[in-house]
Amino acid sequence: MKRLSAILLPVLALAIGTVAATAQEKYPSKPVKIIVPYAPGGATDIVARVLGEQLRQSLGQSFVVENKPGAFGIIAIEEMARSKPDGYTLMIGNVSTNAITPLLYEKKLKVDYLKDVVAVGRLVDVPAFLIATTANFEPKTAAEFIAYAKANKGKVRYGTVGVGSYPHFDMAYFAKRAGDLDMIAIHNKAGASGVINDMVTGDAQAAFLNVASTAAMVKAGKLRPLAIANQTRLPEYPNVPTMKEIGYADVGTIAWQGMFAPAGTPKDVLETLQKSVNEAMKAPMAQEAFNKQNFNVVPSKSLDDAKTWLASEMAAWKKITSEVKIEAAE
Repeated sequence: MKRLSAILLPVLALAIGTVAATAQEKYPSKPVKIIVPYAPGGATDIVARVLGEQLRQSLGQSFVVENKPGAFGIIAIEEMARSKPDGYTLMIGNVSTNAITPLLYEKKLKVDYLKDVVAVGRLVDVPAFLIATTANFEPKTAAEFIAYAKANKGKVRYGTVGVGSYPHFDMAYFAKRAGDLDMIAIHNKAGASGVINDMVTGDAQAAFLNVASTAAMVKAGKLRPLAIANQTRLPEYPNVPTMKEIGYADVGTIAWQGMFAPAGTPKDVLETLQKSVNEAMKAPMAQEAFNKQNFNVVPSKSLDDAKTWLASEMAAWKKITSEVKIEAAE
């Protein structure tokens, strides 16, 4: 009996150890960090917090949002890409930080974005207005705006959230496509709220800005939407045509938000994340929050789909940044 026990005890210990190890390896087994490359309150932060709460409920672990703004998203990208590839450090970024920055600021990045970052999935699209101020500014349609800019060369001022941001490229590309309009860029590093303030005061006269951030000023009559970058018109703004309807289908960014992880993260962890994210985005609370912001829920169908999506976005922005030359900020 003693001899049998001596044989069985190590086997039993090994079995228990294997079960314990398997239990420990189940993802997630501890809190997950989601890095956001902006200050709290913006579209990216809203998406991260809504999604984080839903993932907490479904996966049973906290998903803690950490805001790491600055340097065009480089700070956030580098911290995420350099973290242990185990699924416990993620990033939610947008088209500016995760498609344009890797192109414009490739030499500033201390990681190889294409090799060190993997897309978990696309999350939402954020429609944007081509919008004008009502402060002593005459144009009421996109056609009138183009005509006004042509008649007032070098006098129309448009707002952006920074050099090389997608709203900057959007307006520069629109100017090129509309007949090489000669306009002046006014950059405000305070973000969308800063640009909106510039427009309300008349310091800037037009901009591409997301619908959610401008809704209050549109309702107050301070800003006037001329067109919308979206697949369709929005029910709340039935009289605002899409960019395609006014003849500029390839102009204006439907600013996506996506989730990213360090390359080398185990495939089963990425699959768990993507499946859980897609289910979380269907939750009533998430749907209500996204609908309130006029966000379009557009989750990737698979990891391969996410990879193809990011590659296509990078290719599209490589084309735009080669056609519209904007010198990257220091």
